Amino acid sequence: MKALNVNIDRLTADLNELARFSGESVPPPAVTRVLYTEPDLQARAYFKQLCTDAGLVIREDAIGNTFARWIGSQPELPAVGTGSHTDAIPHSGMYDGTVGVLGGLEAIRALQAARFSPTRSIELLMFTSEEPTRFGIGCVGSRAMSGMLVPKKLADLHDADGLRLDDVRQAAGFVGSLADVRLLKDYYSAFVELHIEQGPILEREKLPIGIVTAIAAPASMTVELTGEGGHAGAVLMPGRKDALCAAAEIILAVEAAAKDTGSPDAVATTGVCRVHPGAINSVPSKVTLMIDIRDVNLAPRDQSVQAVRAAIDEVSKRRGVSAVVEMLNSDPPAAMAPVVVNAAEGACGKLGLPFKKMVSRAYHDSLFMAQVCPTGMIFIPCRGGVSHRPDEYSSPEEIRRGVEVLALTLAELSCHS
Repeated sequence: MKALNVNIDRLTADLNELARFSGESVPPPAVTRVLYTEPDLQARAYFKQLCTDAGLVIREDAIGNTFARWIGSQPELPAVGTGSHTDAIPHSGMYDGTVGVLGGLEAIRALQAARFSPTRSIELLMFTSEEPTRFGIGCVGSRAMSGMLVPKKLADLHDADGLRLDDVRQAAGFVGSLADVRLLKDYYSAFVELHIEQGPILEREKLPIGIVTAIAAPASMTVELTGEGGHAGAVLMPGRKDALCAAAEIILAVEAAAKDTGSPDAVATTGVCRVHPGAINSVPSKVTLMIDIRDVNLAPRDQSVQAVRAAIDEVSKRRGVSAVVEMLNSDPPAAMAPVVVNAAEGACGKLGLPFKKMVSRAYHDSLFMAQVCPTGMIFIPCRGGVSHRPDEYSSPEEIRRGVEVLALTLAELSCHS
């Protein structure tokens, strides 16, 4: 193989062009790209054109997971995969996910230019709907590919307008059987995802690369609290069944549940609190909470879940409100595969780049790809650890180094027998 040359100017231009496909009337660099909306479909078309220009063979599955394959010398072998997502939550940034998709493409283009000849095919994957924006659950594409989201449940996911995923995806042009989305166990021999860290550690320690050893997994739930409404002046305090007061206690119990585990990686968040009727002079009669609880270890994560559920029972009974809890998901954490970790370490060694082994406290499509094949992740720094905001940023130099590590990791994995 000739010297590896990542064309960072081309990749930066690609990232900037992709950021133009946005559904919010806010100035760049803010990005909104929600599943199956026009900006999402425009971004997909742009991605596919770039892959076609690179000579990759493209296919899409029934929900829009998009695969772009560089055919190896032994195409009958399971391929090596890389990729991430291009959907973006409202008013977010332009690097989350996209660095792994377009950076994966640039890694392939750099290997092609270096006259590298892969034994196993190398496949770039753009996952459908990593973000939970539209259907309330994250990693829809990779969940379905891994078999952790079965076709019936996948079809019946619905958005805030009551539209079913099965209807929306067909209206967007994605047809075929949902049963065919699941990948065979030997489809990939390995998978590696490049991603911004979404945290401050690499920048703080002045390190260019993080090699992920484990991914934390969330348990998430909705809580519907129903009390009794009434006029804020007429319903006296002794007789109140205020759903929002009950919710306030539960929210604090969520925070305490994570702290009480003693685990440094335990986190718990109440990210949604919807109040009905939402008038200043009306006692809240209904409240909807959405709660996210995570850890890289299953025991403290589940301990937090149990503590929250116990708090919901105690608070609701004491305050005379009813509580209905629905567990949305309870995913197992994932350990990254030594074969991928070792390949990434070797790539850093060849490039003379220091790195840090670390856990990912945010979860990614790789969490579910770990159910399919040996999986790993490569992190690059992001300024201030900021993500999911318009000021999310990784510099061209940081991105270039990440793509170089990814390219050499893919090269190594593609030659494994």
